[in-house]
Amino acid sequence: MQMDIRAIRNEADYDWALKEIEQYFDNEPALGTPEAERFDVLANLLKVYEDAHYPITAPDPVEMIKQWMAIQGLSQGDLATLLGSKPRASEVLNRKRALTMDMVFKLNREWRIPAETLVSPYHLAI
Repeated sequence: MQMDIRAIRNEADYDWALKEIEQYFDNEPALGTPEAERFDVLANLLKVYEDAHYPITAPDPVEMIKQWMAIQGLSQGDLATLLGSKPRASEVLNRKRALTMDMVFKLNREWRIPAETLVSPYHLAI
């Protein structure tokens, strides 16, 4: 079986690859088959193109905390309990106070927010 694959250099190529890979979503190819190999190659080509043209950046620490709270159903009061006071939680969420290492540790340990997302630099609203 000859594999019909081509480089993804533009949006037309990207659309073609998406259409080609869609057939495998409902009918997953068996491992070790030429179809499985084609699926893997298409998936890798799409990933490289998407990473280059549609990068997804991680949210800054404050946005990560807000998103985590929304997903987990947590309130600003829950954050206040974790950080030790309502004003401190408010200042962090409003970018008036930077996260300390102690806060990062607590957020990571108690809420399981990945530490690497909490220690990245971000701007304060001073």
